Amino acid sequence: MSESEAIPAAREAGLRVPAWLRRLIDVRPEEVPALGWSWLYIFSILSAYYVMRPIRDQMGLAGGLENLPWLFTATLVGMLLINLPFGWLVRTLPRARFVPLTYRFFSANILLFAGAIALSEGEQTVWIGRVFFVWLSIFNLFVVSIFWATIVDVFDTEQGKRLFGFIAAGATLGAITGSAFTAVLARSVPTALLLIAAALLLEVAVFSMRGLARLSDALRREPGASTEAIGGSMVAGITRTLRSPYLLGISLFLVLFSITSTFLYFEQAAIAKRSFPDRGAQTAFFASVDLAVNVLTLGVQLFLTGRIVRSLGVGLTLAILPLVSVLGFGLLAATPTIAAVVVFGVLRRAGNFAIARPVREVLFTVLPREDRYKAKSFIDTVMYRLGDQVGAWSYALAGFLGLGPTALPVVAVPLSVAWLLNALWLGRRQEALAKAAKAREGGLAA
Repeated sequence: MSESEAIPAAREAGLRVPAWLRRLIDVRPEEVPALGWSWLYIFSILSAYYVMRPIRDQMGLAGGLENLPWLFTATLVGMLLINLPFGWLVRTLPRARFVPLTYRFFSANILLFAGAIALSEGEQTVWIGRVFFVWLSIFNLFVVSIFWATIVDVFDTEQGKRLFGFIAAGATLGAITGSAFTAVLARSVPTALLLIAAALLLEVAVFSMRGLARLSDALRREPGASTEAIGGSMVAGITRTLRSPYLLGISLFLVLFSITSTFLYFEQAAIAKRSFPDRGAQTAFFASVDLAVNVLTLGVQLFLTGRIVRSLGVGLTLAILPLVSVLGFGLLAATPTIAAVVVFGVLRRAGNFAIARPVREVLFTVLPREDRYKAKSFIDTVMYRLGDQVGAWSYALAGFLGLGPTALPVVAVPLSVAWLLNALWLGRRQEALAKAAKAREGGLAA
């Protein structure tokens, strides 16, 4: 169905864009049901994760701070290993089957952890906590990556520019809801029951994904996309990424983001420790920063992201976060104060969640379906955690060499400049691929 045919069909079916939604974003009548399913889908996933995240953090601390670098290393290995069976599922089964199977695999894991935590005691609890820390770090990136892979398989580039920022607002609301749920109930409800609630939220995600799948063929104009196996190689996520300059460019974007994020995390922790000797004050500081990030993120996602992308295009919009990073790290190198780290930290994190993340997903809309799932999963999980590792061990190396507190911000400035150039190149390449795909569509239609 062409776009010109889809809109009258939607009107005949009685679909309308609510006035409040029309004021927020540019959405077509036939897109409203898919937009609703997408919101419920990501809301459920992020709610489930943020129900479990405080449990993970508490168990990670119980296992000893000195063990955290090794837990992150174990997470990287786990990311690499889980991509192989996922690649087999994508190769063998249609999307309507492999996505629910993946989520239900994680749901079963959650229920196993709930039982193990309820029955464990002493040293057993510590080791279960370490395994849970690694598992949840894998879970977070993996299930969110699958969500966005499904979304870019449903919406095209033009739709992504208009709608992805608004869809990402569902993730922010899910994070706020999940955090509030655990904060209110953690002291009175056993941990095992909280985990069961998280598993039920994943089942809501499966339900939402199936609702979205029923609409996807018409939106993408690819009949059978949700019911046909993608095929290809089990290790295509790795091999196709390494052979494609475009996919390597996306990988570099994510690695540089991850490295500089780790630098900022350690810099913020060090400045907060110097500024607030009391642990309670440190916790209140981090909570205030998180609140500011969530409020700013939600406002930008609801009102600005789509408008920014349509005005600036993909490349310039992607370049916003690296540019903020160049200026922010330069500020921290010159004046490493609590005010500087708060302003930079809030702007950077909100810029990532509200602008960079949804626009980064637009990069995948011009790729073949195999790359949308296999290569995207590899990039979003393994390459992201690789950047974490480089950033964390760079911080350890700086400490070992006795470098001053401004060492990491100084190093981060040229890295951010390289990241800025990478973003501009990706934008130009994405636009070229989108034009080529549109020309092919026109040729086939003719």
